[in-house]
Amino acid sequence: MAITTIDPESSLTAKRSSHAINPWFIAITVTIAAFMELLDTSIANVALPYIGGGLGRSYDEVTWILTTYLVANAVILPMTAWLSRLMGRKNYYLLCIVLFTVSSLFCGLAPSLEVMLFFRVLQGIGGGGLAPVAGAVLVDTFPPEKRAAAFALFTVVIVTAPAIGPVLGGWITDHYNWRWIFLINVPVGVLALYLSSKLIHDPKTFTEERTTARAEGRMSIDTTGILLIALSSAALEISLDRGQIDDWFGSSFITSAIVVAVVGWICTVLWELHVADPVIDFRLLKDRNFAIASILFLSFGFSIFGTTTLIPQMLQSLYGYRAIDAGLVVGPGALVITFLAPISAMLLQRHLVPAKVLVILSFSIVALAMVVFSNMNLDTNGGHYVLVRMLQGFGYGFFFVPVSMIAYSYLRPDQNNKASSLTNFFRNWGGSFGIAFVTTIVERREDLHQVNLGARLGGSSQILRQSTDGMAMRLTQHGLSGADAGPVALGAVYQQMIRQSTFLAFMDCFRVLGWISLGMIPLVFLVRKFKGGGAPTGH
Repeated sequence: MAITTIDPESSLTAKRSSHAINPWFIAITVTIAAFMELLDTSIANVALPYIGGGLGRSYDEVTWILTTYLVANAVILPMTAWLSRLMGRKNYYLLCIVLFTVSSLFCGLAPSLEVMLFFRVLQGIGGGGLAPVAGAVLVDTFPPEKRAAAFALFTVVIVTAPAIGPVLGGWITDHYNWRWIFLINVPVGVLALYLSSKLIHDPKTFTEERTTARAEGRMSIDTTGILLIALSSAALEISLDRGQIDDWFGSSFITSAIVVAVVGWICTVLWELHVADPVIDFRLLKDRNFAIASILFLSFGFSIFGTTTLIPQMLQSLYGYRAIDAGLVVGPGALVITFLAPISAMLLQRHLVPAKVLVILSFSIVALAMVVFSNMNLDTNGGHYVLVRMLQGFGYGFFFVPVSMIAYSYLRPDQNNKASSLTNFFRNWGGSFGIAFVTTIVERREDLHQVNLGARLGGSSQILRQSTDGMAMRLTQHGLSGADAGPVALGAVYQQMIRQSTFLAFMDCFRVLGWISLGMIPLVFLVRKFKGGGAPTGH
């Protein structure tokens, strides 16, 4: 590829033009596309039965609509920093928007599942670059002392979009047609493309670094790294997304995928650490603050996506909620985060509270919320779940902004692009692990509790006899014959035991998530001190 020369006068003009643009216009522009992409990670979940009916395929087959998107997303996400340097960040970002928007259109028009899956892959490839580039643009657009407010806006997008996805998807499929869950991306994508082309520019430091790298021959294509990342990411995402469906190590396919993922990622890390121009710059993790922040983002993704999956699943299976109603229980937590994120930004910018204190407060409140969740019972009404979800949101309202400040506290401006790619990488994988964890643990713990409760309620159990006799008596009072009342009563008691076993399994998940949140607190004490605005106090 030819080396492009930069005219100093045109560069200066572009710089002045860039400075004349209100940075909040840029922030809103990049968050529009990021919101659209993050919404698509969950909006199709509740529509799968409708899609299967429309395309004439089984539910198990249409679940690949979710898997293909997540796999493509996982493959491209860690490559976004490298692709931005290769093409230019603005060019790559515009390409991602175009690819995501066009593939969304064809997903909505797909006549068959095969066509749908093909364009879902393209949609995942396009969408995978939107959030990391948006994060990098925010960091470069705002000076360190004003970044907290920008991170607050990005927090709203990251938390709100996946939370309202099932609600919006359920509403669209109930009132219109499932195809509109994809088609609504088209006007939003066109708007994001127009605004981005007008407002976004590559920063001077980024352009200079690209030019220098090209001149010194450091822009070579790391083919081995790309292949390793693609293979490892695809294998890991498939194993996490399909593992519980296919019984994990009971399936030779999933077992093979896990082996490929583990070996592949080990090889990827070793290879990327010894390449002059790596696709993923794992060397950034040598910075203590960035490494700690990456672990915290992993934990955040694990907990927020885990509970966002867990709560609706529990409400639908045990309380008889519709998907849209369960989504409305989860939604208010995101609204609390939306309200509190700007407050946490203000506290940091005015140096009223250190970032470490806010993060510790965040994990403490989240752990408390998990404890309250784990002490619910089958008579708890939806209002209580809403309040505790809001408590969890209260905790995470003080999380994202200070952790983002910690992540970038000691990084150079030319490292921002690679750093944004890595932080999104850890957050997304945390979400994938969290979803896989809760779906697996619920089923395994349900079996365990069923065995334990069954052992306590053996055939000679007085409690069992009293329950069945009492229920049989009530059934006969309502007209059922004595011969039929006994078996029906016994079946009803058995169903109650199954329901109780399932509920206890959900409570176990909440307890584990609470312990994970508490386990992050000691890590926060290891963060190196830096100024509240985001600048380090010294190296």
